[in-house]
Amino acid sequence: MSDVSAARLWASVRMPYLASAVFACAVKPEPGIGTIRIDEGWTVHADPAVVASMAVENLGKLLLHLTCHALREHADRARALHADGSWWNRCTDAEINDDLAVVDAVPTSAKDLPVDLGVAPHRLAEEYFAGDPQGPRPWDCGSGADGASQPGDSDGVSGLQAQLIRARTAVNVQDAHKSAPGSVPGGLLRWAHGVTEPSVDWRRVLAAELRRACAWASGQVDHSYSRPSRRASVMHPVVLPRLVRPIPEVAVVADTSGSIDDRMLATVVGEIDGIATRAGLRSGLPVVVVDAQVYTVRRVTRAAQLDLAGGGGTDVGAGIAAAAALRPRPSVIVVLTDGLTPWPHSPPRGTKVIVGLLGNHPAAPPRWARVVRIAA
Repeated sequence: MSDVSAARLWASVRMPYLASAVFACAVKPEPGIGTIRIDEGWTVHADPAVVASMAVENLGKLLLHLTCHALREHADRARALHADGSWWNRCTDAEINDDLAVVDAVPTSAKDLPVDLGVAPHRLAEEYFAGDPQGPRPWDCGSGADGASQPGDSDGVSGLQAQLIRARTAVNVQDAHKSAPGSVPGGLLRWAHGVTEPSVDWRRVLAAELRRACAWASGQVDHSYSRPSRRASVMHPVVLPRLVRPIPEVAVVADTSGSIDDRMLATVVGEIDGIATRAGLRSGLPVVVVDAQVYTVRRVTRAAQLDLAGGGGTDVGAGIAAAAALRPRPSVIVVLTDGLTPWPHSPPRGTKVIVGLLGNHPAAPPRWARVVRIAA
């Protein structure tokens, strides 16, 4: 199986923006299956005899092809369409190979292109699938393509991990396009935009609310005895306070209750990373992890440093109270939740609260909070 390592390296050089996804796929030797396929857990099942029969370059092309099945969620899309395994597999192959052809990475095994199906290029597999089925598939790409589980399929990568891999890969694709326009196939770039840019750009709305709240906090001027006034000498022995302009402190409350599914949790992780980066807090972003109780309160520079425990009931109010008790006291608290929680009657004194409501049908938010609806 040493050829697999060489093939992965070839794939990461040919399409470097897909490298993290390619290496996220575990490879499991399975003698006798007569193919190389991917399951829904991002595990590549490879017959050593088939691997040995392929040149490294063609094996690398096949790994890119199978990884794209996982990235584009072809298994979930097949179930949503009640799609037939064989014809759907050919349609998804055409959708993928349309892009791989741009960089000369179409595998000789799973080689269907739109022209082979008699359809126009640059369309989605669903549109190809609406046409007349044409013959059996030349290659079984596995349950990661058609959603039909096979013996030996593994749990592998969880739903949350898969969403994180897709989000990271989409960012890599967009970065590659920005640094070298034209270097990324158009269909792959559209996929990346679909992953990172929902129809309503709630990230801009959330960023605007955060800037507004910080501006409100930083614009406050108060008296403090921490430093003496410059006029103290002429007023001796009276001690005068000095005017100070506080630097806004931001804290995040992350809801990890049982009603938060993997997709929502991935959104929470992404937003914590975004706020930590954009807030520019040298000491880290304080994050409170809460379901019905507070699990952790920790300053982080990346969401990966958090232990997202939870899974029980929900009481976001406990998280808001824990955040308000931090020192220095936060002037802005961002709450990421699906809203299925009791709320305090009022916000903490002197603190702005921004609620990021997750999901398509989130519950009603409290009136005292600024609310941004987040599609997750």
